[in-house]
Amino acid sequence: MSENRTVLSGMQPTGRLHLGNYEGALKNWVALQRDFDMHCCIVDWHALTSDFADTAGLPERIRQMAIDYLAAGLDPDKTAVFVQSHVKEHAELHLLFSMIIPIPWLERVPSYKDKAEELGLDSYGFLGYPLLQAADILIYKAGWVPVGQDQLPHIELTREVARRFNSLYGEVFPEPQAKLTTFPAVPGTDGRKMSKSYENEISLSHSEEETRARLKKMFTDPQKLRKGDPGRPEICPVYALHKIYTPGCESAIAPPCRTGELGCVDCKMRLADNLNAALRPLRERRAALERDTNAVDRALASGADRARAKASATMTEVRRAMHLAP
Repeated sequence: MSENRTVLSGMQPTGRLHLGNYEGALKNWVALQRDFDMHCCIVDWHALTSDFADTAGLPERIRQMAIDYLAAGLDPDKTAVFVQSHVKEHAELHLLFSMIIPIPWLERVPSYKDKAEELGLDSYGFLGYPLLQAADILIYKAGWVPVGQDQLPHIELTREVARRFNSLYGEVFPEPQAKLTTFPAVPGTDGRKMSKSYENEISLSHSEEETRARLKKMFTDPQKLRKGDPGRPEICPVYALHKIYTPGCESAIAPPCRTGELGCVDCKMRLADNLNAALRPLRERRAALERDTNAVDRALASGADRARAKASATMTEVRRAMHLAP
């Protein structure tokens, strides 16, 4: 049997992406598209589990995320880049799965109780979002799903859903495997994990001047107050970014930081130069896509057509297996 080379991944449309999104997912997707049949989705229905009360900004957030996908290097000729709600088969498969999956399977997903308490969410859709995620994956018969360690329970639930369906109706779905991805920790400007909710992000769309200004205010070692004070690069958020964007930082940045020879302002400006240089090609592509909105629309339409063709074929099998076919 040939190896299943289909991959599905996606993000909720939060708008413009930042370095954490880029290092944590996008760069990996761009690399995978060389060898895999990639499907990269903007999961707008998932966004409604928490942002259902105000959807006016959703179209623009979707557009900005699509621009970042393409600017980062996802090639519409190699990867199906599309919006989840543009492929209605996702919703149909989710509905059918909801008829056969016990509620306790959904309640035991670790993130359910944590987020329910944190965000005060108790809707049917929020309980069922891991099942919608399973439908997103299985409708393309994906063999692989790139995830971090924290997403493994979601992939295991998807595997259980596939097994239950297959045991009831016959073999239709493969059991997908998690493609564990390792990526560097990307701190925000306040030292916490980079997140738009913390307003500590450096966006892919920021100008070089804005990037420089944000880095200038970035937290460093609290014991290094001025040039000459010895620093501890191993605890410094700025050095964490140097490890990503400054080749040879172990010899060029860490030693003079420890001795105090390198001050924090100079350290940050070196990082700004290297980070801006690394992002310059992406930002140039992004600016071009902002000007050519038709290119973005064409990419999303083409991706949806390709995704819909595969999803439609799967749903024909599903309906036939469940004796729902006309």
